[in-house]
Amino acid sequence: MKKILHIVSSAKGQASSSIQLANTILEKLEATYPGSRVHTHDLTKAPFPHLEEMHLGAFNTAAAVHTAEQQAAIQHSDSAIAELMDADIIVIGVPMYNFSIPSALKAWIDHVVRAGVTFSYDTGVPVGLVTHKKVYLAIATGGVYTEGPMKSYDFTESYLRSVLGFIGITDITAFRIEGMLMPQFKDTAVPKATNQVNSTVF
Repeated sequence: MKKILHIVSSAKGQASSSIQLANTILEKLEATYPGSRVHTHDLTKAPFPHLEEMHLGAFNTAAAVHTAEQQAAIQHSDSAIAELMDADIIVIGVPMYNFSIPSALKAWIDHVVRAGVTFSYDTGVPVGLVTHKKVYLAIATGGVYTEGPMKSYDFTESYLRSVLGFIGITDITAFRIEGMLMPQFKDTAVPKATNQVNSTVF
């Protein structure tokens, strides 16, 4: 039995390829770990605010002296981190928007990556404090970015591996539906990704 956090960041709802791929991953996880509990947080329906001065002030002020406004502002980050810490496995749906991740997912990351809570500089070098987690990325792109002339334009997987690794999450597996807007790939993109998930040992 595992506790699974499912992060949705696509604005396309059930038409979303990243949601479809994430659901395939979840089905495989639930078959592998019967009785697992899945908690879904749809960032398009319950978004985290983009960071403002009040949030940053709260992050850098001791809790004992928080103002009422800072207490309210930091609840977003506390909630996001609590969901992350509670999970054994995190499945993140990642549609590519303009070569990168959706702003809703970036806002979630900005609330999760927090000094003194999910990483520390106490030893003089950054140390991730979020350990013993497994992440699956369900990435969906209209073009092909794992190889070929557009590979250098992909800032989805590399960024997420870097920022999650910074807070201590390094066990990351990425699956992709790619080429959905390309006539030569659109009919085979989903079956190819599904086969990759089903042939992977979880």
